Amino acid sequence: MHPDPAFRWDEAQARAFVAAEGFGALFATTPDGPRVAHVPVVASAYGGLRFHIARANALTAHLVGATALFVVQGPHAYISPQWYADGPDQVPTWNYVAVEVEGIVHPIDRAALREQIDSLALAYEPEPQWSVDAMDPIKAEAMFDAIVGFELVPTAWRGTAKLGQNKSPAIRERVAAALGDHPLLRSGIGATPPAPAQPSRPPA
Repeated sequence: MHPDPAFRWDEAQARAFVAAEGFGALFATTPDGPRVAHVPVVASAYGGLRFHIARANALTAHLVGATALFVVQGPHAYISPQWYADGPDQVPTWNYVAVEVEGIVHPIDRAALREQIDSLALAYEPEPQWSVDAMDPIKAEAMFDAIVGFELVPTAWRGTAKLGQNKSPAIRERVAAALGDHPLLRSGIGATPPAPAQPSRPPA
């Protein structure tokens, strides 16, 4: 991630964004080359990010002890220089919100994996909630046998909210008007990157 201080989020903002989004892409290298898994995450009590992937996934056998990168992509949009109304010498750009979390991957046991599944259900299930407890025990065991749980222990958080903070208030207002109801506007167009909204029921 390009470390431009004008657009940088601090760790607290990056953590809030990841908690609100809850889903991203985990990148790691294997003997066969780089691989990616798209996974939901929940924060652990120790500040890590817990996730699970299929036991048959190409990454699974190579994750323990590996350095991995978890990327969460938020809203983004093409920004036309015509919206600036500031002369012909401006160029297009792309505004976006994203967070990278770099860390070391550790395995978690069956109890922690069950806790991760329960936390996802608590955060996202509509009422009445689905739960593992409602499953046939044999089918529940088969489900757990087919997945593997891990925790990414972060060594670095890198967040960027590139929202036109380097432009004048008048230009930001014109860009906002041109974007209309684009999801990027929920991230704000201003000098200070906003704290992301929290989910209605955050992961435990």
